[in-house]
Amino acid sequence: MTLPEKWLPSYTYEDYVKWEGDWELIEGIPYAIASPLGKHQKILTLLLYLLTSQLRECPANCFAYPELDWIINEKTVVRPDISVTCYDVEDYIRSRPEIVFEIVSRSSFQKDEEIKFHLFERERVPYYVLVYPNIRKVRVYKLVNNKYQIFFDGDREEVEILINGKCRIRLKVETLWE
Repeated sequence: MTLPEKWLPSYTYEDYVKWEGDWELIEGIPYAIASPLGKHQKILTLLLYLLTSQLRECPANCFAYPELDWIINEKTVVRPDISVTCYDVEDYIRSRPEIVFEIVSRSSFQKDEEIKFHLFERERVPYYVLVYPNIRKVRVYKLVNNKYQIFFDGDREEVEILINGKCRIRLKVETLWE
């Protein structure tokens, strides 16, 4: 039996900014963000280096932001591991990124694979990339006709993502585990 929605608390961005610790707010529901492990941070650093070096050549002013809040609306604020935008960001991301990367852990897999998958699909993020350190695999979803389709699912190959038809990102999957 589920509780009626009227009995469940619902929070807003105004509440969110007052909380201590690391949180995400999705449709008014708070989710604690677990402290990342070394393996997670190593992959995040490698990805960030790869993205930053490749995006320097991008004529569309794209940039990769690590762990920066994306304020979607008054009841939804997420903090992707990496967001790639093609516009200047002052304080927080306020418009849809071109790519969102999440490094999936045991504590985050349900949120990353289900909740954020549907949220990012609804917000029309062109690419959603899930990195699985424990099984050394990368899965890329591409938005096609407003629905995510698997674009890449592999553990050794190279995937190429084209942003706005102008900027290429090449990710050689096995380099993330070196």
